[in-house]
Amino acid sequence: MNALLEGLNSLLDISILLYMLVGLMLGFMVGAFPGITATMAVALAAGFTMTLEPVQGLAVLLTIYVAANFGDRVPSILINTPGTPASIATTLDGYPMAKQGRAGLALTISAIVSAVGILASLVLFAVAAVPIASFARDYFKSPELFALVVFGISIMIGISSKSMLKGILAGLFGLMLGTVGTYAATADQRFTFGVLDLVEGVNFIAVIIGLFGIAELFDQLLTHRASRVRPISSLGRWLPNRSELKQSGRATAVGGAVGLGVGLIPAAGGDIAGLIGWERARKVSKRPEMFGKGSIEGVAASDSASSATLGGSLTTTMALGIPGDSVMAVMIGSMIIWGITPGPTLFTNRPDLVVSIVGIMLIATILSLALSLVRMKGMVKLLDVPQPYLWSGILIFCIIGTYATSNSLSTVVTMLVFGVIGVMLKRMQVPAGPVVLGLLLGPLAEENLARTLAILPTRPFFEVVSPIALVLLALAVLSIVMPAIRAARRPRADRGSLADSILHDDSIQQIEKAHDELAAQPDLLTSTVRNIDAPKRRARTSRKNSEETEK
Repeated sequence: MNALLEGLNSLLDISILLYMLVGLMLGFMVGAFPGITATMAVALAAGFTMTLEPVQGLAVLLTIYVAANFGDRVPSILINTPGTPASIATTLDGYPMAKQGRAGLALTISAIVSAVGILASLVLFAVAAVPIASFARDYFKSPELFALVVFGISIMIGISSKSMLKGILAGLFGLMLGTVGTYAATADQRFTFGVLDLVEGVNFIAVIIGLFGIAELFDQLLTHRASRVRPISSLGRWLPNRSELKQSGRATAVGGAVGLGVGLIPAAGGDIAGLIGWERARKVSKRPEMFGKGSIEGVAASDSASSATLGGSLTTTMALGIPGDSVMAVMIGSMIIWGITPGPTLFTNRPDLVVSIVGIMLIATILSLALSLVRMKGMVKLLDVPQPYLWSGILIFCIIGTYATSNSLSTVVTMLVFGVIGVMLKRMQVPAGPVVLGLLLGPLAEENLARTLAILPTRPFFEVVSPIALVLLALAVLSIVMPAIRAARRPRADRGSLADSILHDDSIQQIEKAHDELAAQPDLLTSTVRNIDAPKRRARTSRKNSEETEK
């Protein structure tokens, strides 16, 4: 009870609310601008929060994380471009709804089900995090921790790329980066090449901003083309009626259940959950033929599924110390800098901080929902901001944020170098996720493996290596082998990522058909929507004008 009161009491400081408001504005803008991911924004903000107290810093970072989950639906619905990967599935029905003059309704439904998904995931965190942390604390020693890290990295390798070989290479590259610096067991310096700045290892924040921020910026600069598609400005009706709310209820339940399950899988993010939730809702819908053509159920299922992953990601991050997604990887890096180690011991050493984290996400969800329900015509104007201004601002803040982490120009150089590496990886279709996870978890895996190998000669093998560790290692192997086998059985042209292999062929075909139908209607790609009632209004206006002329 004391921890609960302390955690809630820390949120009563007025500065926490102010920091959350900053995070709210940043998160919404990040989500609204296509190409700027939540990972990039959280990594960039992490450089400015290092001097804050942990609760204040987490208030900024977690609120950005939550608010971006609401803001990214705006471009998905209005210009058919996902604000972040988590809103990919939103485009399937959100944009067709906007083309039918129902953009406001799509935005409202999206905001409501996103809030429901996040709140449900926080309930999951409150229920599951403590038992998982207690189990890990009692039964996870060095062999189990090593196996858990291997399992987490292998899962990300399995889901991050269409090519398993590229995913494995990315993971190995991240593990190699993790070996740079001083080896804790012997205090030996490795791969520093006499550079003092590498003695403590490669700066994690610089790598994150480089791979996810600068790389995306450079890639957009190289591939930028002037777009003729303008945001839809005629938003139509906003509030859903009772029938529409009832219609979206089952889809929300199905999508939320999918998101809660997918969120507990390390590294499986909202993009995968959204697609799977959309497909499952279509299977149980009474009107499956409407999916991909502007179905409220499709929007509700995809957005509730992608949003419900937040709590599961938070659970694996805080209870096991394994980041649930790339945003949580940045969060772990920031917490370590603050002297806080996520994992089973967090619930014993800092239970008040866990309460504060849940409180921050709860308040951030309510604030984001309230802001989303305000008519967002201002958000539409944001989508018209010229890209060069946006790129300049991002580059300046990336440099300032990276420099703030260490007050060293070498850190900025590291960021720019990994920005170039990130562009190369993107062009070769090598995922950046396994690189980050390998860098973050590599030293933990190495430390626990060294302890296990030191104990093995003195005790029987099965006394040191428990069945839990063997099961986790077996799952790690299967998570790599099974997707590779599924991909090998498909024609080379049809091979895809984990999301493609999970979805049924008819679902993939329907998704492609929906996009083709939209692309075949260039006359609709304008800033004004041809509303269903528009011809009637024009007829009435014409009659009125003719009557006035006769008079």
